[in-house]
Amino acid sequence: MELANPRTIMDSGCSKCGDDNNRRELLDSESDFGFAFNDSNFSDRVLRIEIIPDLPESKSDGEGCSTIADWARHRKRRREEIKRENGADVLVQTDDQILTCNMPDSDEGVAYESLDCEAVAMIEEAPSVDVLDIAGDETVQNDECDLSMDASAILRVETIHISSPILAAKSPFFYKLFSNGMRESEQRQVTLRIHASEEAAFMDLLHFMYSCTLTSNTPTSLLDVLMASDKFEVASCVRYCSRLLLNFPMTSESALLYLDLPSSVLMADAVKPLTDAAIAFLALRYKDINKFQEEVMNLPLAGIEAVLSSDDLQVASEDAVYDFALKWARAHYPKLDERREILGTRLCKLIRFPYMTCRKLRKVMTCNDLDPKLASKLVMEALFFKAEPPYRQRALLAEESSAAPHRFTERAYKYRPVKVIEFELPRQQCIVYFDLKKEECQNLFPSGRVYSQAFHLGGQGFFLSAHCNMDQQSSFHCFGLFLGMQEKGLASFSVDYEFAARQKPEEEFVVKYRGNYKFTGGKAVGYRNLFGTPWTSLMADDSQFFINGVLHIRAELTIRPWSSG
Repeated sequence: MELANPRTIMDSGCSKCGDDNNRRELLDSESDFGFAFNDSNFSDRVLRIEIIPDLPESKSDGEGCSTIADWARHRKRRREEIKRENGADVLVQTDDQILTCNMPDSDEGVAYESLDCEAVAMIEEAPSVDVLDIAGDETVQNDECDLSMDASAILRVETIHISSPILAAKSPFFYKLFSNGMRESEQRQVTLRIHASEEAAFMDLLHFMYSCTLTSNTPTSLLDVLMASDKFEVASCVRYCSRLLLNFPMTSESALLYLDLPSSVLMADAVKPLTDAAIAFLALRYKDINKFQEEVMNLPLAGIEAVLSSDDLQVASEDAVYDFALKWARAHYPKLDERREILGTRLCKLIRFPYMTCRKLRKVMTCNDLDPKLASKLVMEALFFKAEPPYRQRALLAEESSAAPHRFTERAYKYRPVKVIEFELPRQQCIVYFDLKKEECQNLFPSGRVYSQAFHLGGQGFFLSAHCNMDQQSSFHCFGLFLGMQEKGLASFSVDYEFAARQKPEEEFVVKYRGNYKFTGGKAVGYRNLFGTPWTSLMADDSQFFINGVLHIRAELTIRPWSSG
């Protein structure tokens, strides 16, 4: 019998099983073969399932588990036990075609490596075992396979009539098994050996492959079926289980568990809705890193990636994101080479370096935790982005809008990014560009304020702050702009400052206020009504100060040392 390629068939039947309506449509279609399940009249083979005992003191991931957290703990124990177990994962024996399928789990944050259930042929009488990998049709030597299984160890045997075309259409695993060209593939009886704890999930999976329905209806039992589906490469069932799991309340424990599910490349798309929901939950749960700093520090790699990937992360600045990523990496990866690997391949791509301050970028260049070549590349890309004109920056943002991670997307920083041009001669001077979106300004009413990132000049840190406040006579609300000096340092400065804003119709900067102030740490100076107009006029649709929805402010500072003498 010529079998079609299951990669094109397997998604045609059950991809609509995500909800009750789609399932009813599917059951009304020709893809519902539930009538043929375990019916000899519609079967061409017999599946003999040998049930063997579980490992000592182990049980299924879902057995006895009432919560996701229990399931995760059992899964971790089972993973450690399986690592100690010797034996082949899947063996096809010449006399009856016996498959031994243990379902090992991956380590945290690591996908399946070589433990996947994959059919291999075994010639029992040879001293060294010739193993044929059906996936690649290559013969390799395997001297470590446990070729013996005491018949007394088999708890019971279940026999089911199966249709090889149906199973092959839904699963590349069964497709390879039934079409490998070997003599065994032509035998009518196939023997599959599984642990007792895997029986319920495997039987539910078999029934699904015929009817696209499951009897499992709890998170833990669905996770067991999902694991079995991944093992036997039934992408439609992985997708179905994922959608059903989305109907249950998400918790931090379940989100981390979903991100740690060991899915192969083939199954990645099928489980994506579930992992996307888990990422979104963690990003929302921990968007305020400072509030949950201890919890976030204890998250595994998959969890910290979900948090740092969020555009809505509430942080003071991107400098704080970089510092937190370093702190987390140092705590979880004390070895320098491992830390560099994790930062370079996983975490640095989640940090928005273009929105870091130049002062912090200088520190990135000398950071020992990063590979020097990578650090140089990241800083150069950030500086080039800062130097790009606005239209080019918008183009880069548009290019990455549908991609992940977002390197050029600005987060909701507590301190707004600024562009700074510094001059050393003839006097220490800087020009600061401070842009505010209209919606940001609207959110300031009636008494809010927003701060810029710190910028440095003369060894001191300064900042700008925009306010919605009352005018001098407290008669109406208006827009105020202030310049402040951070409390660090003991020096005092006399500062000449000038505030300007772009204004229609020329859209050039127009000076709004000039002044001089003798600063000491913690002091601020500014103008309560920068534009000389009420708040309502400033925010009106025909406002002459918002250009394409952005308020462009410029501050020029010239600093001279000052002493009381």
